[in-house]
Parts: sequence; C-alpha cells; structure tokens
Amino acid sequence: MSETSPSWLTSAARANPQTSALIIGDQTWTYAELHTLTQQCAAHLYARGIRSGDRVAVLLPNSWEYVALIHATALLGAILVPLNIRLTPAEISWQLTHVRASLLIYASDTAPLADACGIENGAIVSDLFSPPPYVWGGGQGVGSDSSSPPRQMERGPGGELELRGVRLDLHSPTAIVFTSGTSGQPKGVVLTYANFLYSALGSANRLGTIPGDRWLCCLPLYHVGGLSIIQRCCLYGTTVILQNGFDMAQIQHAFRSQAVTLISLVPTMLYRLIENGIQFPPTLRLILLGGAAASPDLLEKSQALGLPVATTYGLTEACSQVATLFPAETKPGSVGRPLMFSSVEILRDDGTPAKIGEYGEVVVSGKMVMAGYDENPTATVEILRDGRLYTGDIGYLDADGDLWVVQRRTDLIVSGGENVYPVEIENTLRQHPAVADCCAVGLPDAEWGQIVAMAVVLKGGFEADPAALTAFCRQHLAGYKIPRRWVFVERLPQNATGKIQRRTVAELFD
Repeated sequence: MSETSPSWLTSAARANPQTSALIIGDQTWTYAELHTLTQQCAAHLYARGIRSGDRVAVLLPNSWEYVALIHATALLGAILVPLNIRLTPAEISWQLTHVRASLLIYASDTAPLADACGIENGAIVSDLFSPPPYVWGGGQGVGSDSSSPPRQMERGPGGELELRGVRLDLHSPTAIVFTSGTSGQPKGVVLTYANFLYSALGSANRLGTIPGDRWLCCLPLYHVGGLSIIQRCCLYGTTVILQNGFDMAQIQHAFRSQAVTLISLVPTMLYRLIENGIQFPPTLRLILLGGAAASPDLLEKSQALGLPVATTYGLTEACSQVATLFPAETKPGSVGRPLMFSSVEILRDDGTPAKIGEYGEVVVSGKMVMAGYDENPTATVEILRDGRLYTGDIGYLDADGDLWVVQRRTDLIVSGGENVYPVEIENTLRQHPAVADCCAVGLPDAEWGQIVAMAVVLKGGFEADPAALTAFCRQHLAGYKIPRRWVFVERLPQNATGKIQRRTVAELFD
C-alpha cells in the first residue's frame, strides 16, 4: 500500500508564508518567495523534458538556486543527484554515466568542470529562474510534446504556472547521494522521501525543535548532512542559514547578527572555531557534531567553554543521523541512543547478538535505512539483509543502551569529515609506472581528525619522490584524498594469509 504526502515546500508555504525559509548573507527568502522560485525552476526543468523518475545531476556550490532545485525536483517527481564539486572530471564523469543522468545543472564557476566531463545535456543554473517559457492560449506549452502544461500545473492568480495537488510517494526515491565504497568505486545511495521524513522526525524528537530555530549549514549540500538540513527545516517550518563552505569569518558574522540556534559541524570545524577564539552566541542551543569521532581533547575543550555539543553517529546509507547523545558531556565518547524510528544492535561475526560492552558490528534498522545502492544489487545485498543495514563499523552498547563506535569501518579514513577509502587511492597510485605496491592508512591529526599517509614499494630500477607521486595523484583524485605523508619500503608487512597489516603500516610513520 502506497503512502503519500503533500509537497513539503508547498505545505510550508501555505502554513508559514512569511516565515524566513532561507538566509544567505544579508538576503532572506520567505517560504512564499522560495516556493515561487521553486515553481519557476520546476517549469523550466519540465520544459527541458524532465519527468517523474528522471535523474537530475547538480554540480553547484551552496546557493539559493541549489535549495530551489532540491524542492523543484521533488515537485516533478524527479530524482536529485548531488555531485561533489571537489572531484576530478574523471570521477564526476563516472558518476554521471553510472547514474544515467538526464540533465546536469551547473553554475558559472563550475562550468569548466562540467565542460571537462564532456556532458551531452547540461544547463547553467541561471537559465532555470528566468520567466517560464509559456505562451498561453493555444501557443507552445511547457513541454515540446504538448501545447498545454502538464495536468498538475495550473495558472496562478497572476497567470504564472503552479503545480497543484502534487503528492509525494513516500517510498519513491528523491535523491541518489554518492558515497565511497570499499571496492574503490563510489556507490549511489538511493534515499526515499520516507527516509528524509523519518530522519527529520527522529532528529526533532532527540534534539527538539522550536518555531524560531535557525540552523546554520556550512556543510556542502552534496553531503547527506547538508541535504538533510534543507529537508528538515522545510518539514519543521524553520529557517536555514546557508553558507558556501566553512568560513570562520562568515560563521562569526552569522553568530553575531543572525540569532543562530543550531549548527552542524564535523570535529575539524569545531576544533578550528575553538582554536581561533570564535565567540559562540547565547542563542546557540545545540552543536550537532558528527562525520567523524570527536577526540577526548576536543570534547574537554568544548565542555570547558560550556558549548552545547551533541555527538552523533550516522552514515549516508541511513540518511544521516542514527544515534545522538545530548548533551555530550554526560558520557564523553558515546554517541548516545538510537533515534526514534531506528534501532541499533551489535552482532558478532557469527551473527549472534553481542553482550553488553562486547565489540561487534553495528547493525542499523528502521525507517531511515536506504532503499539500496543504485544499479548495484551485489553491493546492496551485502549490506542490506532482512531490512537491516550492516554498517561494517565496530562498536558496542553499554548497560544504558548507548552506542560507542570504536572504528568507522575497517579501513575507512575520515579526514575533515570526508570519507576516504584507501583502496581507491591505492588503485590510482598503482597506475604510476614506478609503483609496484602501496598501502594507504589514516594517521591521527589534531586539525583534520585523520590525514592520509601512503607506504610505497617501488619497482626495481625506478625512482620516484613524494612530490612526483603527489602530483600524479592530484591528476586523478580529489584534494582531500591526496596522501600528506609518504614512506618508501622494500615490502609491505603482511600476515600469514598474505593480507597487508594496515596497523603495522601505520606504525611506520611513528
């Protein structure tokens, strides 16, 4: 049986038309204004042939146009595919091909990157907000195959196109968000409306929400953390303060002038804010801290400053938040209990439940769990079994039912909140003519949480130095994946079965 819901933005615009929906710098858009822009954008997308189920890829920095696009694709039943603007053309091209994107939307500053991908069907975002391409009264309609607008589109009081009576199928995909994979290739996580809805409800139940909330988002909208903030605030009828990346001066300005009540940060960001003496406002009621493990030192500094930190555990495959501890100082190091509508269990290798305090795999169930990986049934059945998400992360539950995450996936490196899988870097570096073998590991770093380090075995008769290998990696990988430290060895340490011992490799950098 299908479950449907009215359009979230349309509902918010009707209920709270004059409430601030979005603030960027000194400019504010109400829900009514954002709704108008979204309708306009949806009309242009329809004119370009976008229909229900089509994939619309977005290569944009954080902006008001990005927010409108998120809502416009939902109005049409299309699927948003946010792309990481820090990736290389080769990486983006692979994702566009894999996801079978019907349209790529880019901005003037990402146009060179889009052009380098060799796109066949693209549109600059500014063209989607000009007057809609209609001629009423028998002229050419919205679609090239129609002389009238689609059924759900009607003229508003001023003759503008409106989508009316739109209902969202909660179990249909609304976004495909790419995340790294242990095979070295990224995976497209298919997230439904229900995933975002129940994630928002569970988060509000744990963190609370008030009508005057203003959530500062400096996370990129191509990450599930940033995308979730846009969806949640729309569902709550509250305000997003959107910034294009992490800029301490802009954050300080927002803290001083925009009555920020919530902010989402990764530990690297909070570390920098504290170290640079940023003044946190009295209106701030919560810092949602996730994306990587927070160090004891960082939590101690936060507690000394009286900062309202909530440590959280989540992943793209579970539409962001899974468990959250608030306030964090009650049990430093824990990420708290699972949110409403989700559950966490710890399983041994044989699939049996672990005892209290016993390490095992973190397995997540509930309404936030993804529909699967796009066009990758093999990977989907490996991680999704009987409706349960086998995260690969290692952790334990204490006697209170609070979760402690020991390690975020076996080989995962989390640098500045970005997930980096060693296999991807290793596969790239092995293409260098001088490299016989290599192994990437994460090293602790006070600022970044972890940095990438690489042990390299050179081929006989070949020479290469860190500068040359760094330059080679930079041609093929995003900047945050580039190794920061290098060591050259005659062979990589292996165990009796021939598996590389990454822990021993990490010790080479001591």
